[in-house]
Amino acid sequence: MRWRGRRESDNVEDKRGQSGRTMSRGGFRLPIGRGRGTGKPSLTFLIIGGVVLWLMGVNPMEILSIMMGGGGSITQQQTQVPRQTQAPSGGRSGASDELSSFVKVVLAETEDVWGAIFKQAGQRYPEPRLVLFSNQVQSACGFASSATGPFYCPGDKKVYIDLGFYRELKTRFEAPGDFAQAYVIAHEVGHHVQNITGVLPEFNRKRRSMSKLEANQMSIRVELQADCFAGVWAHYTGQKGLLEAGDLDEALNAATQIGDDALQRRTQGYVVPESFNHGTSAQRKKWFAVGYDSGKAGRCDTFSVTNP
Repeated sequence: MRWRGRRESDNVEDKRGQSGRTMSRGGFRLPIGRGRGTGKPSLTFLIIGGVVLWLMGVNPMEILSIMMGGGGSITQQQTQVPRQTQAPSGGRSGASDELSSFVKVVLAETEDVWGAIFKQAGQRYPEPRLVLFSNQVQSACGFASSATGPFYCPGDKKVYIDLGFYRELKTRFEAPGDFAQAYVIAHEVGHHVQNITGVLPEFNRKRRSMSKLEANQMSIRVELQADCFAGVWAHYTGQKGLLEAGDLDEALNAATQIGDDALQRRTQGYVVPESFNHGTSAQRKKWFAVGYDSGKAGRCDTFSVTNP
């Protein structure tokens, strides 16, 4: 990805080196976890109607506000991916400073893309903030350790990431490359888009009356939509001429490596489909490609299809 020399976002809080308490519960995250699941008919109807109106050019904020009754509070549920290494703490190396610059540039690029999409719909895009931390951090979703991986907290509308995760993305999850790293951020920003348009608040409301299996199935649809939104961002990034040879393959490989089935095979040697909550490798790759190929957020309707 051609990122050097481009604008860096000001919406970044650097809390590396600061200490917090242990572990946490919290937002919506990229790697595997327990959590969310399949839409019930009422939610499916809402999403179908919203997508149709979106394609007709109606303001998406008004669509979701009317159909879902506004935002509402979120009861966050955070999950963890097992880690084998400890994120570095204390001092910062030149490599970590360069990586933080990279993250700021990618965040700035998501601001530009989603800002333009929202402006076209007649709305202002409320930009999220991104928090860099090491070892552990406190968010509105509770205390989180590096073991939780990158996550988005709807309560404070912030993306959290320990840059040590990128080392594991490359080595443990076999997903190297700077565009794989960019995909991580774009996915979490996708959750922010879901939050401000009412998808996450509605999911939280529905989840309270669901069984664990139902919640897991809806969670998959939520996560796949965030993957699709990441693909939408990648589409416009490519139009700017920022993609290099192999970048798209890096993102697709990352989506593949962190599928529920791939992660379960890697960590326990077998898969339990009933416990999936982020989507299989094939599903994640498919929906990222849908967003990338179309460049349209309205195509990211993971809720109305029978088999996402």
